[in-house]
Amino acid sequence: MWNGDLIDLDAYFDRIHLAPGPDVDRDSALHRLHRAHLAAISFENADVRDGVPIALDVPSLQAKLVRQRRGGWCFEQNLLFAAVLERLGHQVTGMAARVLLGRSGDLPRTHALLRVDGRWLADVGFGGGGLLTPLPLVDGVVERQGDWTFRLDRRDGVWTLNSSQGGEWVALYDFTEDPRTPADYEVLNHYLATHPKSAFLGRLVVQRTDEHARHAISGHTLTEARPDGAVVKRDLTPDELDAVLREDFGLELPTARG
Repeated sequence: MWNGDLIDLDAYFDRIHLAPGPDVDRDSALHRLHRAHLAAISFENADVRDGVPIALDVPSLQAKLVRQRRGGWCFEQNLLFAAVLERLGHQVTGMAARVLLGRSGDLPRTHALLRVDGRWLADVGFGGGGLLTPLPLVDGVVERQGDWTFRLDRRDGVWTLNSSQGGEWVALYDFTEDPRTPADYEVLNHYLATHPKSAFLGRLVVQRTDEHARHAISGHTLTEARPDGAVVKRDLTPDELDAVLREDFGLELPTARG
C-alpha cells in the first residue's frame, strides 16, 4: 500500500538524526521515530506557493524531504512516514481529517493522518500545534506531551483531537476511521495545491512545534504560540526571513521571498 520497500532507511534515519537502536518494544520505537521526524522536518508549502507540482510517490518524497533536506505539508510528511512505518513492519491505515482550529460548519476533510497498528493516532504533518508523539485511539484519553496537553473524544463514530490552549480546549481536527489510500491523497493534494480558495496559495507557510511552543511563519510574519495562550509576533525583513528559516526551521528554500 505505502511502498515501504522503496524507502532508504539509512538516509531517512540520518535525516531525522536518529540512530536505530534496540528499543524495549515497538511502541517506544514508534514514539521515538514520530518525535524525531517532527523535530527534523518542518511543515512548509514553498512549492505550492511557487506553483511547483507536489509529487507524492516515495522516490519523489525521499528526494525532497530526505536528500534535499526540505520540509513538506501533510500529504508529503505522512505519506513518507507511512512508507517508513510499513518498511519497519507496522500496520498503517491512512485517514482524512477536517481541520477545525476552533471553527465549525461544513468544512472538507483535507488533512492526511495515520492509524498505526490499529491503536495509535500518528500525525507528523499537522503544522497547527499537533501531536508530538502518537496518541492512543481511546475515547476520552488525555495526555501531556511536553508543555502541551491533548484530549481525544469520540462521538457517533467521529473522533476529535483537542489541545489545551490558554486554559481552554481547542478542537484541532476531527476524523473518521474509514481508510484512505494514496490515490485519495492525490486528489486532496491536487485540490489544496491548485484551488483558488486554498489558504496555502500565494504565501509562504512554515510551521514547527516543539515541547514548548508552535513556531510559524505566514508570509513575512513570525509567530510563537505557547500552550498557556501567550502569542508573540514580529515581522521579518527578507534577510531575517532567510536566517530564521535556516536557523530555526532547518530549511534552505529555493525562494524565500514569498
